[in-house]
Amino acid sequence: MKILITAGPTHEPIDPVRYIGNRSRMGIALAAAALKAGHATTAILGPISENTPSGMRRIDVETADEMMRAVLAEFPNHDVLIMAAAVADYRPKAISTDKIARGTSLTIELEATEDIVAAAARAKRADQIVVGFSLESGGSIDRAKDKLHRKNLDLIVFNSPETLGGQTIRPTLIWPDGRLEPLSELSKSDFAEILLERIQKWFG
Repeated sequence: MKILITAGPTHEPIDPVRYIGNRSRMGIALAAAALKAGHATTAILGPISENTPSGMRRIDVETADEMMRAVLAEFPNHDVLIMAAAVADYRPKAISTDKIARGTSLTIELEATEDIVAAAARAKRADQIVVGFSLESGGSIDRAKDKLHRKNLDLIVFNSPETLGGQTIRPTLIWPDGRLEPLSELSKSDFAEILLERIQKWFG
């Protein structure tokens, strides 16, 4: 398969040195698993410090808007999109052109960023697959189920914030037919291999 993966955070600038962002560590493990399984792999990466696997095609972006444009440009040439990036949900409505002085009382007005996975799912062909991730506080799996159907996804990975930033994940796969597949706590690399196997078996 030709697999497109988004990974890392996005950085939404406040001024030339400060930004708003989220934490993310899942996408690189997915890219490594896709390459190991022999898939042609493209990774769209927000700003990351992790080493990336050799053999993949890499596209670097910084903001949610840049990631959105890269995904929509690349997805038509791929079979599967796995949207694992932790895209910032909000960005400042106005960006200071100068560094804001320390100690300045600061109020930042925010606006929502693009819903990239929903835009990709709206544009997908019948032979393409879109996989999303849902990180929900309080174990609210119903919100993840709603996202699956509302955004027209083919599979969503539900995760709890408990493992955020760590080396493990305790996911539940939510399939379009309503089936839930809870998995035990796994290393992110082990889960990445399982997810790629499920995608190939279910959709391949």
